[in-house]
Amino acid sequence: MSRRGRCSPAATSVLRGLVGSAFLCLARAMSLCRAPPSCGAGPSGGGSSSARLSPPWLRLPQVPGADPCRTNDLLLLLPPEQPPPPRHHVVYFPGDVQNYRDVMACHPENFQWECWSLENIATILARRFPNSYVWVVKCSRMHLHKFSCYDNFVASNLFGAPEHSSDFGAFTHLHALLVNAFSITQNILLSQKSMYNFNKDETIAVCKSKSVPTTNGCPASQRERNWEYSDNSAMSFGTPSVIGEASFTLIGFSKGCVVLNQLLYELKEAKKDKNTDAFIKNIKAFYWLDGGHSGGSNTWVTDPEVLKEFAETGIAVHAHVTPYQVFDTMRSWIGKEHKKFVQILEEFGVQVNKLLHFADEVPSLDNHFRIHEVF
Repeated sequence: MSRRGRCSPAATSVLRGLVGSAFLCLARAMSLCRAPPSCGAGPSGGGSSSARLSPPWLRLPQVPGADPCRTNDLLLLLPPEQPPPPRHHVVYFPGDVQNYRDVMACHPENFQWECWSLENIATILARRFPNSYVWVVKCSRMHLHKFSCYDNFVASNLFGAPEHSSDFGAFTHLHALLVNAFSITQNILLSQKSMYNFNKDETIAVCKSKSVPTTNGCPASQRERNWEYSDNSAMSFGTPSVIGEASFTLIGFSKGCVVLNQLLYELKEAKKDKNTDAFIKNIKAFYWLDGGHSGGSNTWVTDPEVLKEFAETGIAVHAHVTPYQVFDTMRSWIGKEHKKFVQILEEFGVQVNKLLHFADEVPSLDNHFRIHEVF
């Protein structure tokens, strides 16, 4: 029998692997139409505390900050009913591997953490902070589809480890980012259109999630949720730079804590700007959730002058950690810096809400993520 047109055993094996991977990715994409997996038992699911996308949410790509060249994607989860003014906004900065759920589902490694996707975290935060608008600020760059890099907020190396300074412009960027996101979203809700054109080449997806093409060869998938927000004509998020019109809670998880740290380093200079100072006065709380990054230091702010400036703002401080970070013998500086961060703030009279979660359990990445459910 002629061997022409037939694959060698090695080639056949490769083809089978490719076909198998394609079917696996397709199955993951199709699973997005069902409820998200439970987070109660880690990435494998099996718990009873699954996060479900019940309230309406909006995906806002490439929202500009103070510099039009600095843009970030935002995911907004609206409360079921419009709360009375002043509106409260929860702003969350994710850690490594966290991405949109459809993107994580198609990644050969990150799919196992899919239940901690941006959408699911937004749902968890909506339960933790009822009657609040939850804004998830996606990092501007994700190295190797894993390492979150907040280049628009702090100077970062290839893997996202920060180089903090007092004048990078993180506060200015965050303030402008929220102002622009508020404006975009208000226009969406007022017009009740399914798409909003911010620039000619950019669109804002409303209650619709379209998969982002990746180098993993995953097929495109699409999910759509129709909803109607009551009293659109009266929709207003408040103005970030008008004292008393809106209030904010800022939350950083893992790598996302580098943004909170950078804001602290800039605080003294940022107060000199009238609008930024008013925005700072509207911030009610900072939450550090198990902060960590690949750099060899500066996981927690330990500069007394920087922390003294922060203490004088009266902003509530919450520092939640797990053994995964603070008991890591290979990165012993994290635990030492965390202890010093708390100690210095308490010396300045700040009542730090500090908690070590899962203290009696073996340090694990599962519990690192599960801090979202217990803080």
